[in-house]
Amino acid sequence: MNSHIFLIGFIIYVLAMIWLGWYVSRHQKDGEDFLLGGRSLPMFLTLGSTVATMVGTGSSMGAVGLGYSNGWAGVLYGAGGAIGILLVAWWFTPVRKLRFMTMSEELSYYTGGSHLIKNIVGILIFVASIGWLGAHILGGSMYLAWATGLDLTWAKLIIAFAFAVYVIIGGYSAVVWTDTIQALILFFGFILMAVLAVHHVGGWDAIQQAVDPAAMSPFAVDKLGVLPAFSMAMVICVGVLATPSYRQRIYSGKDVSSVRRSFVYTGVLYLFFSILPAIIGMAAFTMNPSLENSNYAFLFATSFLPSILGLVVLIAGLSATMSSASSDAIASVSIIMRDLYTLVTGRMPEGRKAISLSRWFLVFVIGLATVFALTSNDIISYITKMIATLMSGLFVCSMLGRFWLRFNWQGALVALVGGAGASVAMLMNDSWLAWWGNPCVPSVLVSLICAVVVTLATPKNKLTREEALKLITDERENTR
Repeated sequence: MNSHIFLIGFIIYVLAMIWLGWYVSRHQKDGEDFLLGGRSLPMFLTLGSTVATMVGTGSSMGAVGLGYSNGWAGVLYGAGGAIGILLVAWWFTPVRKLRFMTMSEELSYYTGGSHLIKNIVGILIFVASIGWLGAHILGGSMYLAWATGLDLTWAKLIIAFAFAVYVIIGGYSAVVWTDTIQALILFFGFILMAVLAVHHVGGWDAIQQAVDPAAMSPFAVDKLGVLPAFSMAMVICVGVLATPSYRQRIYSGKDVSSVRRSFVYTGVLYLFFSILPAIIGMAAFTMNPSLENSNYAFLFATSFLPSILGLVVLIAGLSATMSSASSDAIASVSIIMRDLYTLVTGRMPEGRKAISLSRWFLVFVIGLATVFALTSNDIISYITKMIATLMSGLFVCSMLGRFWLRFNWQGALVALVGGAGASVAMLMNDSWLAWWGNPCVPSVLVSLICAVVVTLATPKNKLTREEALKLITDERENTR
């Protein structure tokens, strides 16, 4: 496709998102309006935003790359994500009634209002959000570099700047509206791409003849092995259950029912969508089985399309990465405003000051994530290592806290440390990593065992959950 055509289309697309961000944010009055959309988002916006965030960098470039290298293994990313969001819908949407602002508030509530856990989790979640944001910048830059011929470093900077503008202007209201529109674009684009790619290579029979038969087994378990395949699905499931941007959807939704329905619909749609990246990846392998970097499989598969269709598909891919990036940027700033800012000052900022501070912090987090993105070019490796190291402990704390009233701050602390330590140990041992596929399963198991043992060996929380909730609410509303 002509690079000038794509560049013009990209500029028009970004300008439209900027205008929409400005339009929907005209009546914001305080920090909750800017960061949570006033806690009144209707079901269709929660649905559109959640779908767009899930069909992000990993689902597009990463899962297509898995399909290119390992056939039906490309479905694992989507299957893990679908299970994760359905479990979030069933287990965690009721916390909407407690009016949390960040996930660190939620985990503090589970541990007797512990300020230590709140502060540690706030820092960890902030780092995790920056990591996710960096992954999305990396994915979007690959699209842009491929389509325009730009140097990858410059493409990363342009992508970061492009989505930063409309998020900084519009806040969370801009994110959910642009995400909803992007969800429509990307679903159309990926369905179109899968159909045309299979047709271009000569039909499904041609793909079956070209791809390794072991990769054509269910979830490619004959090629990957059962344990690595399970680990891949599990790491994505754990990521969804512990990622703050999905909790943000719960905290900002209109009510429990609307959030739960939107998550269930998202899970079903995402399960259907998970087949498409695998098909596109296998079609790309059929076209060219010798790509040096499987992350470019999706981009290579667009090369046969007519200009206008190629433009639609590439814009769809960019939509996926930019919608996910904008959600993680807002989640990062919510953590700064609620957790890190209050850690330093002892109070939440008020009214218009909260909006201006949020915008400055958005500049900071996007800049920091861009630095992360400049250090890596491998999306799946980046995501799986980050989830296992930073989020296994958060996942265990969420699960135990939600369902075990005895869970305390000591158990949460060792869960966080144990999960991260196990992941680092796995990453430093190539033979262990080859056996498990990625560090997720052992890091979750170590975190869980440590949390249960230490919780049972230490005293109960001093505050009841009702008292802990009142403490957290008073601190957020500056009444303490």
